[in-house]
Amino acid sequence: MTNRIVVAYDDSEPSKRALEHAIEAARLTNAAILVAHVLEWSPYSFLTAEELAERHKRRNEEVSRAKQAVVDPAVAELKKRGLEVDTEIRYGKVAETLIAIAEETGASQIIIGRTGHSTIASRVFGSVAGSLAQVSPVPVTIVP
Repeated sequence: MTNRIVVAYDDSEPSKRALEHAIEAARLTNAAILVAHVLEWSPYSFLTAEELAERHKRRNEEVSRAKQAVVDPAVAELKKRGLEVDTEIRYGKVAETLIAIAEETGASQIIIGRTGHSTIASRVFGSVAGSLAQVSPVPVTIVP
């Protein structure tokens, strides 16, 4: 079984710090890195067939743009550094999707960057970091 680290990446400064931490962890443990980019998505109901088709087309375009603009440059840098890397781009709720990716790939941990936002909404409804820390089946590292 391959030792795999899932790192949440969206090209933000916190996610870049998380990726750097994942690189060091991967080198120390001889792990592969899986760069995960999650596009927030919420289902709509009562759409016509035409609306569903248009929505599907937009989703494919968004995934393609995220791959080219966000994920591919990170992967190129990781490969240049001699690291084994895979990618996963999905729609969904971030915490739930990262957990699903970790479970499906047999990852040993999840690494995310802390955004530093401390709003009333995140305290009431929870943040991605808080949700992961509470329900992840694997250790979660939150990089400041």
